[in-house]
Amino acid sequence: MINTANIKPPIRIGMVSFAHYHANFWSEVFRDSPETNLVGIWDSNKARGQNAANTYETEYVADLEELLSQVDAIGLCNETSFHADVIEKAAAHGVHVLCEKPLATSNLECDRIIDAVQNSGIVFQQSFPKRFDAVNHEIKRLIDSEALGRITLMRVRHCHFYGLDPEFSKEWHTDATLSGGGALIDEGIHGADLIRWFLGEPLSVMAMLSEDAAQLGVDDLGLAVFRFEGGALAELVSSSTIQAADSSVEVFGTKGSAILSGVDLASKDFSPEKSLKVYTDELRRGSWTIPDIVTQFKKGEFHQQNALSFVRTLIEGTPPPVTLEDGCRSLAMILAAYEAANTGQVVAISGTTQSKNS
Repeated sequence: MINTANIKPPIRIGMVSFAHYHANFWSEVFRDSPETNLVGIWDSNKARGQNAANTYETEYVADLEELLSQVDAIGLCNETSFHADVIEKAAAHGVHVLCEKPLATSNLECDRIIDAVQNSGIVFQQSFPKRFDAVNHEIKRLIDSEALGRITLMRVRHCHFYGLDPEFSKEWHTDATLSGGGALIDEGIHGADLIRWFLGEPLSVMAMLSEDAAQLGVDDLGLAVFRFEGGALAELVSSSTIQAADSSVEVFGTKGSAILSGVDLASKDFSPEKSLKVYTDELRRGSWTIPDIVTQFKKGEFHQQNALSFVRTLIEGTPPPVTLEDGCRSLAMILAAYEAANTGQVVAISGTTQSKNS
C-alpha cells in the first residue's frame, strides 16, 4: 500500500541541497505558505546553502542529521546519485520526502529507496510537474475516453538549449557519476513519465544517443522508441541543444489527434497561450478544436505545483499523486533506453523493479 500521513499544520520542512535549481521554486512555497515552516536548509556546498538560507529567510544547518531531527518533511534537490543516501537517512528519522527527478541513477539505488520507504512508512512523493498541468489532464481524458480512438503513436520532445552555453559544461549535470547521464535522463525523464501515464507500461525500447553538438562528455541528444502491448509506439526525444521548437507532445489515434506545443523550454517562447489543438473525426476535416486551457508552463509557478501538492498530501492524509512506483518505472524506461543505445539492441523493459508500497 502507499504510505500516507496526517500532519497538523504548520508542517516543519527542510530543504536538502540547492544543487538542482528547482529547489528555489519549492522553497518559495515552503517559505510563503501559512501551512508550512521552512525550518532550515542543508547543502554539501556551504556557500550555496548559506546563500539560499539568506534568500529564503531561514537557517543554514551545517549537519544533515541535525536538520532531519528538526523537521517533519524535506524537499530533496541534491545531485541524483546522492538521493538514495539522503532518503535512507530521512527514513531513519521518520521524515517524509518530496524528491526531485530523476529518482536515482540505477535500479539498485531504486531498490534501496524502496526498502527505506517501505520499512519506515514515510510518505514519498516523486516530482513530475507535468502531472499537475490541466492541459495534460485534458489529453489523458481524450485518451482514456477513446475520443481519439485506438492510440497508435505518441511523440514527446522535451528539450532546452542550456547545453549550448559554455558555462553549462561546469554543471554537475554533465558528470555522469552524479547525474546518471545527459539529456536523456535529465530531460527525457519528464517525457518517459508522461508517456507511461498516458499509455501504460511499455514492453521494449530501441534508442540512439549523440554527444557531438555540445561536447559535454554526456549525451546532449537522445532518441528512444518504446513499444506497447497492442502495437502502439511512443517516440521520446530529449536534448540540451535545441534553440527553438514547436510541437512538444503529439498523440495520434484512429479517430483523431492531439497536438500540444510550448511545454518545454525550447518551445515555450514560440507558442500561443492556448497551445493544445485537437481533431476528432466528428469535425470537418481540416479544422482543429482549441480547448480553452492555458498550460501551467505558460501561466507560471509550474514547478511550485509539486511542493503545493506535497503539502496538501501531508495535511489531508491522502496518497501522493505521484508515487515511488512512478519514479522507479520512469527511470527503468530511461535506463533501458541507455542500454539499447549502448548495445544497438532492442531491450525489454523489466518489470522487476517496482515499489513495494504501491
